[in-house]
Amino acid sequence: MSAPADADRRSVSPLRLIRYLALAYAALIVYASLHPFSGWRDGNLTPFSFLEACWPRYWTLFDIAANLLAYLPLGLLLALALRSGSEKRMPPLPAALLAACIGTALSFCMESVQTWLPTRVPSSLDLLCNSAGAALGALLAVVGGARLLTFIRRCQRWLAPIHDADIILVLIGFWLFAQLSPETLLFGAGNLRGLLDIPSPVDYGPSAFFAIETAIIACNMTAIGLIVRFLLAPQHRVLGPLIAFFALAMIVRALATAILVEPAQAIVWLTPGAALGTMIGGALLSLLPLLPPRWQQALAALFLMTGAVLINLAPPNPYSQAAMAAWQQGHFLNFNGLTRLIASLWPFLALPCLTFLRRPRHLN
Repeated sequence: MSAPADADRRSVSPLRLIRYLALAYAALIVYASLHPFSGWRDGNLTPFSFLEACWPRYWTLFDIAANLLAYLPLGLLLALALRSGSEKRMPPLPAALLAACIGTALSFCMESVQTWLPTRVPSSLDLLCNSAGAALGALLAVVGGARLLTFIRRCQRWLAPIHDADIILVLIGFWLFAQLSPETLLFGAGNLRGLLDIPSPVDYGPSAFFAIETAIIACNMTAIGLIVRFLLAPQHRVLGPLIAFFALAMIVRALATAILVEPAQAIVWLTPGAALGTMIGGALLSLLPLLPPRWQQALAALFLMTGAVLINLAPPNPYSQAAMAAWQQGHFLNFNGLTRLIASLWPFLALPCLTFLRRPRHLN
């Protein structure tokens, strides 16, 4: 392999990827902690008054588990990033301790700011659970961090030597995370109208909704599939990884729906329109990867924006309305706001990155 190719391959760095994931996850925690960012008021309380309060009257094991698990990935990612973030590498235990302290500090800041949000109740129990989650994640980094880094490095052989592909990998992770929401259409993204609570401009009948749902799913599936294909090294076959990727997305969707709504509705989102759109998207992805990479890149951007336009013209999803009625909003309101934000903004974040992605000339 030539020197330029070696430099390009080094540009896909597992350490940089971990740093990006840590920053992105911290940003998600801040958004989820302060959602819906409205109704700010001064209740004549200090931001540290929650520390003086008694043990919360109402709490459940679910709340404890959710607060603990929410900060576990943050502690894991921070410990790995700190441990490998410089030429003079920090030893595992100090990195884990610092990561746990950062997680605790972030939780303390979020609980303090929630003092001015009427929809949020700051709690010392939440701070304790969040801190424990960050510490547990940091401990996992000490125990299995080296294995995780080795696994990431081994996965590098599947990736094309594209500069800053780490950012696209993070965005693909965000796309999978957005599939956790049973409110959105399958693979749907870019619904700014829903994010801004703007009513549908057109009243569609059942047949029209079937057609537009099919088109939205086919466009988005084709776009994300081409993006994944663009990142894969050309010597590898594309069919297997794409099938595995979309199977994972559907499993995530089914499990999230079973947990957040009810088990009996785990695959209710697989409507006739969703099934047809998936088949059309699969057919397109069996042919379009045969085109040159630059054509694939352009078509991915085209399908991405077409899907975003269509989803903003579509009527409200009747299934999502039924699912939302079944949600335990006290537990999932902030999670729903987070997944809706990611799904709504994802195409507009992915398009600039996709536009500036460049493969080495010998791969085009």
